[in-house]
Amino acid sequence: MKILNDPIYGFITIRYSIILNLIDHPYFQRLNRIKQLGLSYLVYPGAHHTRFHHAIGCMHLMQNSLEVLKVKDIEITEDEELGVLIAILLHDIGHGPFSHALEHTLVHGVTHEDISLLLMDKLNKEFDGKLSLAIKIFTNKYKKKFLHQLVSSQLDMDRLDYLKRDSFYSGVSEGVVSSDRIINMLNVYEDELVIEEKGIYSIEKFIVARRLMYWQVYLHKTVLSAENLLVEILKRAIYLARNGGDVHCSPVLKKFLYESYDVSEFEESDILENFTKLDDSDIYSGIKAWCEHSDFTLSSISKSLINRNLPKVLIQREPFEAERIQSLKNQVKESYGITDSEVNHFVISSEIANNAYNALKDKINIKYKDGTIANITEASDNFNIRALTEPVKKYFVCYPKEFRGKW
Repeated sequence: MKILNDPIYGFITIRYSIILNLIDHPYFQRLNRIKQLGLSYLVYPGAHHTRFHHAIGCMHLMQNSLEVLKVKDIEITEDEELGVLIAILLHDIGHGPFSHALEHTLVHGVTHEDISLLLMDKLNKEFDGKLSLAIKIFTNKYKKKFLHQLVSSQLDMDRLDYLKRDSFYSGVSEGVVSSDRIINMLNVYEDELVIEEKGIYSIEKFIVARRLMYWQVYLHKTVLSAENLLVEILKRAIYLARNGGDVHCSPVLKKFLYESYDVSEFEESDILENFTKLDDSDIYSGIKAWCEHSDFTLSSISKSLINRNLPKVLIQREPFEAERIQSLKNQVKESYGITDSEVNHFVISSEIANNAYNALKDKINIKYKDGTIANITEASDNFNIRALTEPVKKYFVCYPKEFRGKW
C-alpha cells in the first residue's frame, strides 16, 4: 500500500489499507507533535524524534516478528496478523504532551494506556468494528497470549524499538541492541514467547542496554531537573487557574488547567476529543506566555525552562536529610519572598528507580535445544544479569543554581 523511509530500519512497508487509514487519522497524526523523549533534547540535541516515529517502528518490528514465527510453523492467521499490527501501532496513541514527563500532571488517575484503550474503542466504532481483535490482543483477552506478549511484555516490540531509536537520536551508543538477531531467535512454546538458546547473548545485551539507557538518557540528572521543572510549572498554572487566577493558554489546554477529570468523566466524548487535540505546542505556547505572568513563582520557573536556566540537581543512593532540605527551602523562601507552598516549586526532592529486568513479572524465557525452558537469570552465566534483576533506587533534590553554595 505504502512505503515509508525510516532512518533506523530503512524502507517500511504498510501492507493493509486499514493501517494506512489509521496512520492518516487525526488521532494518530497528533503523535507527530509529541516528543518521544520529553525534554531530553535539552541534554541530547538530536533527541527530537516523536511518538509517531516510534509507533511506525514498532509496527515494522512486529511485521518482521510475525514473518519469523510463521516460518517456524507458528499458526498466525491473517486476521490475527492484522489485529496485532493494529494493537502495536496504537499502543501509545493515548500519550499526552511530552510523553511520560506529564503523565500524572494534566490528568490524574488516568494512564496513557487507559486513554489508548478509550481511543481504540472510539476508532473501533468509526471503523465498523474492525479493531475488535486488536483490542482483545491489547487487553490480553485473546486466546493466543503470545500475541499480547509481542505488544506488551519484558521483551516486546515497544522496548526493542525505543532502545534502538532513542539510542540513535540521542547518540548514546550503549543503547544499541540487535533487534534483528533477537527477532530471528523468537519462538513460541506452550503459548508463551521464548528465545532460542542461540539468542541468549543478545538478550543479555538487551537487558544491559536498557539499564544503561535509563541512567544515561531517561533518568539523566539534567533531564530529571528539566522534566520536574516542567511538572512544577504545570502544577502552579493549575493551582492559579483553579483558584480564580487568569492563566493564558490555548482553549484545548484551558480545559485541563481549569478542570480535573477522573476515569469515568474522561470517557465522555468531549473530554476525550479535547485530549486528542492536546500536544507539546499547547504546553510550549502556554509556558512562553507565563514568562510574563504577574505571579512571581509561575513566571520565574517558566523563564528557567524557556531559557534553559535549569535547577541544580544532586543525586545520591541514600535519602537526603529532611533538615537540610528544609534549611534550603527556608533560604529560598526568604530570598524570594514567597510562601511555604510556593517554595516547593523551586526546591524539589523525590526518588527514581531503575529496574532493567523484573524477574517477578512476565519472564524472558530461554528455550534449549532439548526443549527445556529456563528464565534468563537462570540460563545466563553472566552474574551481571542476576544483579540487574534488583531495582536500584536513588534520591535527588533540585534547587535554583544561585543557592548551590548554600546546600
